[in-house]
Amino acid sequence: MYPPNNNEGFHHAGNILSKFKEIHTFIFDVDGVLTNGQVQVTEKGELLRNMSVRDGQALRMAVEEGYRILILTKGKSEGVNIRLNDLGIVDIIYGIQHKLKAYEEFLDAYDLDEDGILYMGDDLPDYEVMRRVGLATCPADAVPEIREISHYISPLKGGEGCARDVIEKVMKLNGNWPTFAR
Repeated sequence: MYPPNNNEGFHHAGNILSKFKEIHTFIFDVDGVLTNGQVQVTEKGELLRNMSVRDGQALRMAVEEGYRILILTKGKSEGVNIRLNDLGIVDIIYGIQHKLKAYEEFLDAYDLDEDGILYMGDDLPDYEVMRRVGLATCPADAVPEIREISHYISPLKGGEGCARDVIEKVMKLNGNWPTFAR
């Protein structure tokens, strides 16, 4: 089933759907969220990553609907940068050691309300920012520390549709996900 239509991933009690409905900005980590966290190393030392085309479709649709998207990653990959630019994402901060500082600069630059921000991360470098946002989310295979602070844990793994899962929830609740007659 893709994507899940149940509430199995809801980690904490409360009206989580109202949090999803209020989202205006998505922030995603790359490795372990938009990719499966695995890298192939070529003989020339290049790192190759796999990304879900379904995540890409949802990212493009969110951009077209006017949602702000920030990619915040410690990694640095020209291929990933090109792919994200092709999806219409312009706010990409990569190669950073301290995500919280970059996040705060992003908030200031766009004068954003933290309650309307969804962050999806999977590992310890995401922890500080996830503690600040209105809706902290993670893929099913995130490390325990990140799972513990997440408001929502996607039943899907990193690189396997977890980004689409949260984007689709937000857009459906706001009536801007396409519907088709059955």
